[in-house]
Parts: sequence; C-alpha cells; structure tokens
Amino acid sequence: MRSRPRLVAESAPAQELADALGVPAVPAPPHAVLESTETHDGVTTSRVSWQLGFGPRTRAWFLRPAGASGRLPGVLALHCHAGIKSVGAERLLPAGTSPATSAADTAAGQTRTDFQRQFYAGRSFAAGLASQDFAVLAHDAFSWGSRRFELGTPPWRTSAVVEGHKALWRAAGVVPSEAEEYDAAAAAHEDTVAKAAGVLGTSFAGMVAHDDLAALRVLAGLPGVDPGRLGTAGFSGGGGRSLMLAALSPLVRACVVSCMMTTYRSLFPAYLDAHSWLLHTPGLPRLGEFPELAGRSAANRFLVQYALADELFPENGMRDADATLRAQLAPGRYTGSFWPGGHAFSAGMQDEAAGFLAESLFGSGSPSGSVPESLSASRSAGAAPVPFRPASQDG
Repeated sequence: MRSRPRLVAESAPAQELADALGVPAVPAPPHAVLESTETHDGVTTSRVSWQLGFGPRTRAWFLRPAGASGRLPGVLALHCHAGIKSVGAERLLPAGTSPATSAADTAAGQTRTDFQRQFYAGRSFAAGLASQDFAVLAHDAFSWGSRRFELGTPPWRTSAVVEGHKALWRAAGVVPSEAEEYDAAAAAHEDTVAKAAGVLGTSFAGMVAHDDLAALRVLAGLPGVDPGRLGTAGFSGGGGRSLMLAALSPLVRACVVSCMMTTYRSLFPAYLDAHSWLLHTPGLPRLGEFPELAGRSAANRFLVQYALADELFPENGMRDADATLRAQLAPGRYTGSFWPGGHAFSAGMQDEAAGFLAESLFGSGSPSGSVPESLSASRSAGAAPVPFRPASQDG
C-alpha cells in the first residue's frame, strides 16, 4: 500500500475528495473471470471474480434478464454495512443463489433470508432490477464476504470483545454460528482496520471506494452492458458508497441513495456511535457537509430516499440535507422523497428506485417507455412517500 499510487480523478472536485479519502489507484480494469452461470425466474446470474493486487479475490454476481440481446443499462448494486461482514453482496441476491453444501451454509442462508426480510422487504434488490431489463453487478466490498479479513487469531482488542460476546452467549445458553462469531470479531476489528488505513495514508472509506471503483470498471466492461448508461444504488452504507462513487467517477450517470443522508452537524454527539468508519473519515468534513458531496459529481440525476422514523438519523438532519441538495443541484437533477417507517429499504422504496433508474438510464421510463408496473402498484397500494415539508430551521 505504501508504494501503490493514489487515484488520479478526472476533475478537481473529485480529486479533492479522492485525496481526502486517500483512495488508492485502480491501475487497470480488473480481469473478471466467469465461474458459473444459472437462470431462474427469468434472470440469468453469473458468478464472477477478479484480483485487485492485494487481499483475496473479489467475488461478485452479474445479473441480467434471461435471453437479453443488445447492450443494457448497467447498475452497480451496493450492499449495506449492517455490522455483518461474513457476507457482502449475497444479501442482495435471491435465496439459493449460493447452494448450501453444509449445515453452516444452511444456517448462513437462513440468516441472510431473515436479514432480507428485516431490511429489504424480503426481496432480492439485484434480481428485481435485472427483471426490469438492467444489467446488475453486485460485489463484495473491501472487508466484506470474499474480501474479509482472516480473524482466526484476532488482535488483542478484538479478541477481548469476542470473549465478552462469548461470555454473554454462554450465559444466555446460545451457541453462536461461525458467522455470528466472525461478525462479532469483525465489528470490533473495523477500528483496527481504520487505524491501519490511516497509518498507510488512506482510510477505511477510501479502501472501500477503491474496491467500488474497480467494480464499476468491471461492470462497464462486461458483455451486454452500455458503459455510457451506468447507475449506482444502495441502501444504508451502500447508499453512502453510491454517493461516493458518483462523486469520484464520471462513469456514474444516475445515483440512488437510500437511508443514508444527513448533515454531519446533526450527528454530533448523540448519533455518532450509530455509524461506522464508512461515514466518519477524519478530515472529510473540511470539504463541506455530507450532502454537498453530490455537487462534486458529474451524474445527471440523484434520488435520495429518507425514512422519517430512521433510528440512525435525526429528522432535522435529513430535512437540512434535503434542503441543501435542493439548493445545490439544478432543478430536475435531484429528487428527494420522505417515507414512513424506520431504517429499511421498503418495497415501495425499491420500486421508486427502479423507476428512477429506468427514467434516468433508459431515457423514458422502461425500455417500452412506460413506468414499471411495480412502481405503479406501490403507489396504488398506498406505499407512497410522505409529502415534502420544508427543512427544519433549528439544525
């Protein structure tokens, strides 16, 4: 890492952000290797992988409508943080995409299913987009899934935290799975990774951005993908990553950020511990407030979704971020929607995101020029966003 060059961005605003994050360069588009392909429910899913020059191979899944011909708009689907690092992009895939070969795999699969029910309305976000004529790539980010750290012998602080968890599990009569033990260790280990990144002149968020930029290049080069029509979309930490990518790369034409928008000042002090090192990069606020990162992007359009009962963000911070974006971006470039409920990517929000991407990347709704039926259905069912109210003035 000490000898690895830093990212050279294509604009001065993007370069300022890359320097603040310490993003390493991606020397060339990684060579993606096709490992397997299967088709279910009208969606063809290919498992691919690539090597980034350090750490284990990145594992990803490429989804597209079965039998598609010609070049499709591409979407990089970005998984959330959630404090679960034993898996990454698999939380965005349909159940059974990675067949179970052991009892541990079966338990992990059930955990992912429960996770999707809690945060993704029981849906596969990636497959949902692919069924609406997008080519979708979902990859494991730095420190998640295939890119996770080996923690068989964790550092001493991480080890102490894990021993504390084990004591609580024993007292409760719980036998944790391997994934649960790993996730407990990885949650504490993120502090160590952030320290190591800082010592090496980068940051935790900068390393994640490096992996995401590489995946975006892979997506742009995959067969059947139109590199001139690329979008990014993510929920929670994935939404923050979507915004960072849009600010760093001119390849991104449309950006969806769900449940990951606020102002830095609204987080201090009560909400700081609700977030990870993905948001808290030392020195980054010197570039401006978090929503102002959108102004560094060349993307044509942004959709930002807010959950009014989000446990991780105060409402005044979300309202102020919305006001900042409306003031900063030209009319028609920004859409903000407020939804009822807590920190989750609801079915209605996913439908809105798909419709927004279709309008942005197909040029006129879906390939047929109409709004996807799923979006119309969510409106008629009452799963609509809360009407906009002016931003608070006390933030």
